[in-house]
Amino acid sequence: MTAAEPGPDAGLLVPVCAGTPVEAAVDDRAWLQAMLDAEAALARAQSTLGTVPPGAAAVITETARAELFDVRALALAARETANPVVPLVRELTRLVALSDPAAAEYVHRGSTSQDVFDTGAMLVSARVARLLLADLRRTADALYELAAAHRDTPMAGRTLALHAVPTTFGLKAAGWRDLVLDAADRVAGVLAGGLPVSLGGAAGTLAGYLEYAAIAAAGGTSAGLDRGGYLDALNGAFAAETGLARQRTPWHSLRTPVADLAAALAFTTGALGKIAVDVQSMVRTEVDEVAEPAVAGRGRSSAMPHKRNPVLATLIRSAALQVPALAAGLTQCMLAEDERSAGVWHAEWPLLRACLRLAGGAAHTAVELAEGLVVRPERMRGNLRLTGSQMASERVAAALASGLGRSRAQELLAEASATARHTGRPLAEVLAALPGVAACLDPRELSVLLDPLGYTGAAGPLVDRALERPAGPA
Repeated sequence: MTAAEPGPDAGLLVPVCAGTPVEAAVDDRAWLQAMLDAEAALARAQSTLGTVPPGAAAVITETARAELFDVRALALAARETANPVVPLVRELTRLVALSDPAAAEYVHRGSTSQDVFDTGAMLVSARVARLLLADLRRTADALYELAAAHRDTPMAGRTLALHAVPTTFGLKAAGWRDLVLDAADRVAGVLAGGLPVSLGGAAGTLAGYLEYAAIAAAGGTSAGLDRGGYLDALNGAFAAETGLARQRTPWHSLRTPVADLAAALAFTTGALGKIAVDVQSMVRTEVDEVAEPAVAGRGRSSAMPHKRNPVLATLIRSAALQVPALAAGLTQCMLAEDERSAGVWHAEWPLLRACLRLAGGAAHTAVELAEGLVVRPERMRGNLRLTGSQMASERVAAALASGLGRSRAQELLAEASATARHTGRPLAEVLAALPGVAACLDPRELSVLLDPLGYTGAAGPLVDRALERPAGPA
């Protein structure tokens, strides 16, 4: 390939999905095949209703194969029509005619470009959603194992970047799992009925479908046709042929399916992104509480040989930063004028593909991160010792509240903690020297109360309850 020749998008700038299953599921050839699948499914659906000859539907289906088409030529031709379906239908008709001239008359019968493209888009989305759901289930399973194994592994809880009170790594992992299952529920919900076929015809009335059906039935017009009955039958047959949901109403400019899908994808990457930023914080050199799975050569710096960068978390976070913005663009495309928009519908295409691509890549990457995450309990305990007994100051304040009052107890602990930090003396020693404290608590009681390992609250039972949540079917 010379520098002047156009080339395919090889994923150079989207490494989060490079080499993952979603990459092939959303490339140009996959999108082309999905549109051809829509054309073939429509012909078969009409055939079951007697409006397209079975032989013609069979020829159309056999010809609707992406390898028979020049993707680049279709893309260039689309500049003259503002969408790729017009040249696609023209080329499909030509190829069908080579096999059976009579069958060519039944290609795209009664349909319009948006019916084919939107149905194809839902087919691509369904295929990606199934990949996404499987990866989310695997990630949730790995997080279950982490949470169960580290139910009682103590670590510093951090708020506003600083040590707060102790928690457990098990509770953190259980929380991650909950987010992943929340994302899986949203993706499953979209798959269960939110990805419909598109049947509208030229302006959402399905008039063309009706006229061709009437001609096939009696050689007349749609005036004598049971319009409602035929449309219900066509809707059901088309849904059955594609595996998509029936549409409630034509949605050329009513973009609920796309907006719902965008919301699920944005939530999914947000959930995975939360895990990624936590991992990035915990792998810091001075924290070192977890590590990404080691793979030879991965994470290498181009300038610093000693570094092993958190590549998986970085890839996931990059996707999580992009998808919500892209999803907002898809939501904005709900502002589609009239019965078909001039530019709004067209703007959805690259945004939708990017959302699917990034979310799918992030989910696949999250599987590897969760399944291979290295947990370092000894470092977690070591970091607890950095602030030591000060992390349990809340507990001592609660114990002193009955004797000194809540406000005074909190003031006293704040002052004592500051003194301990500035002087380097143990907090227990500072507190024991205060008359107000000595009157309420003896040194042994102070020692017990200030042990951070004994102050993880209900972390264990919370993990148990979180892990009772079923992961759902894969």
